[in-house]
Amino acid sequence: MFGLFKSDPSKKLQKTYERKLEQAMLAARNGDMRANASLTEEAEALREEIEKLKGA
Repeated sequence: MFGLFKSDPSKKLQKTYERKLEQAMLAARNGDMRANASLTEEAEALREEIEKLKGA
């Protein structure tokens, strides 16, 4: 019963992941390839964490 109100941590990580990818895309459009690479790397780390949570 109390699990009904418990938030899903993977949903929050998914939103953060999507936000990082969008920021990376905007950085690439502006020509800032270093920021693009950095943000993409952070997004990939989040994706791996999401997959771990879904697998568990």
